[in-house]
Amino acid sequence: MKAVFRFMSLLLGRRPVSMQVAALCLDGDTGKVLLITSRGTGRWVIPKGWPMAGRTLARAAEQEAWEEAGVRGQINHAELGRYSYDKDQDSGFSVPVEVRVFVLNVSSLAETFPEDDQRNRQWFSPVEAAQRVREPGLKQILLGLSRGQSPDANITSATVNRHRVSGSTA
Repeated sequence: MKAVFRFMSLLLGRRPVSMQVAALCLDGDTGKVLLITSRGTGRWVIPKGWPMAGRTLARAAEQEAWEEAGVRGQINHAELGRYSYDKDQDSGFSVPVEVRVFVLNVSSLAETFPEDDQRNRQWFSPVEAAQRVREPGLKQILLGLSRGQSPDANITSATVNRHRVSGSTA
């Protein structure tokens, strides 16, 4: 079905790409990244969702981290990077989505949060996290963190280090 949709999209012209925002939740003491399971497939992802009216993109990503992972911390308003994926729809079709990623330096994890009964969460090194996520662009962002590099010119490893929080959350 997806192949048919992609073919029809090429014939008719592709839809504009939709945008989502995501929080890359980082433990500044250990350098580990928090991954959560998706609700539908149980695959490993980072907290993400749609932009929210009245919030900056970074603040919307911060809200998604709270709702999906119970994370509190300091959001970095500089975009870390972007990746794309095809989001499956209930209709059986998929739509292209570009995800803008913001670093959230974790200060605490709540035991109870809005989606605590729908998701699992676990800390991974950036390399381990890259091995577990499916999206190639997200893998590259995570591998860039493991090398102390940023895949985007808007943020440097020094910026990531500067926004670390004290206290281990792993």
